[in-house]
Formats: sequence, structure tokens, C-alpha cells
Amino acid sequence: MLHQIERDLLDDCPGALMDDPPNLSESPQSQPSTTTNISEHEFSCHCCYDILVNPTTLTCGHSFCRHCLALWWESSHKNECPECREKWEGFPKINILLRDTTDKLFSEVVQRRRAEIQANPRVSRSLLAFQRYGDNLGRARTNQHKGAGFFFSGVLTALTVVAVMVLVYHWSTGTAEQHDLLISKPVSHWTPEEVVSWLDHLGPWAQLYREPFKHENVNGRLLLMLGDEELLQPPYSIENQAHRRAVLAELDRVKTLGVKPPQNLWEYKVANAGKSLFLLYALKRSPRLTILYLYLFDYSETFLPFLHTCCPAITHMDQSVESSFLNTQLEPSWQQWTEFLVKYLLLPYQLIAEFAWDWLAVHYWTSRFIIVNAMLLSVLEGCALWSLWRRTRIRALPHKMWNHLWKMLSQGFAFALLWPFVPQFVCNCLFYWALYFSPIINIDLVVQQLMHRETQAL
Repeated sequence: MLHQIERDLLDDCPGALMDDPPNLSESPQSQPSTTTNISEHEFSCHCCYDILVNPTTLTCGHSFCRHCLALWWESSHKNECPECREKWEGFPKINILLRDTTDKLFSEVVQRRRAEIQANPRVSRSLLAFQRYGDNLGRARTNQHKGAGFFFSGVLTALTVVAVMVLVYHWSTGTAEQHDLLISKPVSHWTPEEVVSWLDHLGPWAQLYREPFKHENVNGRLLLMLGDEELLQPPYSIENQAHRRAVLAELDRVKTLGVKPPQNLWEYKVANAGKSLFLLYALKRSPRLTILYLYLFDYSETFLPFLHTCCPAITHMDQSVESSFLNTQLEPSWQQWTEFLVKYLLLPYQLIAEFAWDWLAVHYWTSRFIIVNAMLLSVLEGCALWSLWRRTRIRALPHKMWNHLWKMLSQGFAFALLWPFVPQFVCNCLFYWALYFSPIINIDLVVQQLMHRETQAL
């Protein structure tokens, strides 16, 4: 391009090499203009078809305005030339020689266009996002040369994997599993001692009736035959109606399931190994769809206790513990449904955090991990929505929701097919990884979102 300028100058002054050199004392105004025959097409951008502003030359040789290239990159999410579709290498830089040439030959046009670019907020955001993308790419390339750092990170990763394997082995063979016998043992095979243990799990109020059950040697078969009249009469003599209703309600659950219902997270995991792993990952990826799944397919056993825990009914201060136990089996009121639906639509991860908060006394550290992870996931979801709003792509939200629905359904179907063939040890590793190490990963993701919101995509 510069050779073409030189040829044009020689064509304008064919005798320049033969005549005497010009008088240097002459003023610049007295010299003839040398830019009259230069075509603006040679210095135009092939995106906006105007004079190049901050021209950026790609590896293929084509040059574009930097803001045009930034807008193209932001809309296409591709590192390729807008004209020949050849992918560029590295991060495109401004062609300084070409920029100085256009600034000198077309100064008025360039100044006017720069003012228009600075006054356009959308173009400014695209330029900022494009530059931050280049900064991140440069840092990533710099980190590739830090061999010692990557080696140390690899060592830490290997130690983490080993620690998880040892932890899973310890929990799988430890004494914790011995307390879960009633979860998998049919109620008809329960011994009198196991019946008393089941009664103790109902609450402190059940200690009043521990001795009659123990004295009568009530086993599992006899327990299934007990009704309201038998519990009211001696030797059980459960005269308190609320206590008797609580025992009968739990007894109905035992009859329906055939085993003892899970009372905490670990018991639920033992009784529903595949389901617990599915819910753990599904609640993290798509809490709204997962809660809808629980409502449709697991209403009484999982959804109702979840709703009553997150959105408890307004009760009197003097309400007994056994009455609270019975309330978890009742249909929610319209106030509970209203509160639940608002949280479900706007803050689904808060429901998970409130559910974990209620179990702090049982799962001290685990509940805290879940609460922290729920907070981080809420921030990530908010950043994703903010990114859509800033990029004026909120209209694309229904399309993204449909793609997300299809993706979750396909992954759930694949999980249902492959689950029987996955070893239990591998499932335990995935379960504990998602439970305890996912918050650590999400912390890094939140930092990246907060620092570089414009460069992140949903």
C-alpha cells in the first residue's frame, strides 16, 4: 500500500528526479498537494466501508477498524477474519504504520469517526471486552511458561484425588454405615431392639413410650399390626393424641416404603445412591427443573418436607415438637405456596441454602459447604443475567432456556441409562467431589465473572 503511494507521488511529479531539488525554504502551503489522487477505497475497512480507524491487521493480511473487529468478534464468538474466514493466531494488534498513514492523509475523517466511536456506549463496551479478552489470552500464554507452577498445581490435584479416594474408602467401610441398617432392612425383619431404635428417632417425646415397647418385645411384624386402638390401650397407653398421631403417621410411612425412611443426608444417600447423586448435580446445574421434577415424581417423600422446611407455616410458639413433625406431611397453605413460588422463580438457590440451614445441627460442616455453594451459584446466575442485559441479548433468553431444557433432559436420560453400569466407588467419588470441592471451583468462577463480566458468555 505504501509502494502505491510512492508510485502516485512519482506520477504526479515525473520530473522530480531530473529537476533541481525544491527550495526547502518554501512554506508547506506553497507546495502542491500530493493526496488528491489517492483513493480512499485503498484505506477503507471492509466491514464499515469507511476510512480505517485504528486499523488492525490480521494474520491473513486483511485490515479492519478495531471497533469493527471487536463487534464482529463479540457477535460471532469466532477468532476468524470477517472477510476470508481464516482464523487468526494470537491477539490482533493495531498496525501502527497504517494508523499513522491514515491519520496523516485523512485526519479530519479519522477525528470525526473517533469522536463517534467514543460517543457510542455499545462500541465502547465491545472494545473493552475485546481488549480484556486479549489480556486474558496473554496471561494464559504467560502461565504456559510457568512450568514449576503447573507442576505444583498438578501435585496438589493428585493429592486431592488421593485424599478423596481415601476419604471415600474410610466412609464406605467405617462405622457410619452400621447405623444405616434399618434403611435397607425390611420392617418385617426388625428385631425388638431395632424397633426401639426406630422409636427413638421420632424425637425426645418418644422416650416416654420406650419402655413399654421394650418390655413387650415388639418386633417388626407386631409393629405393622399396631393401630390407633392398640396404641391407646395398655400396655402402650399413648393417651396424648398428638403423640399417637405422630407415631401412626411415621408407621404409615414405614408401611409404604417397607423400610425406615431416611432421617438425614447420609441415610438418604445410602437408601437412594443414584438419586442422591442425580439430585446433587441437577440442583447445582438447574435448580428450577430439579425442584419441578421433585414436585411431579417425588411429591410426598421429598418435595413436601423440602417445601415445609424452606417455607414453614406460621405456628404458635407453644406448638409441640410432634405437631411440627405432623405438619411436614400436610398440604401447604396458600401463604407457603406464594413464598415458595417467589423464591423458586427468583432465588432458587436460596431454597437450597435454607434447607441446608435447617440441618446445621445434624450436618455441621456439610451444611456450611452447601450454603456457601448456593450463595456462589446465585452470584454466577446473577452475573450471567447481567451479561445478557448488558449485551442487549435478553431476547435470546427464551432460546437459551429451551436449549438448557433440552440439554438437561438429555443428560438426565443418559444418566438413567448409564447409572446401573457405573461402579459404586466412582459414584461416591463424584458425590463427595460435587459436595465439598465444587464450592472451591465456584469461588474461582465468581472472581472471574466479577472481574471480567463483559468477556463471559452464558
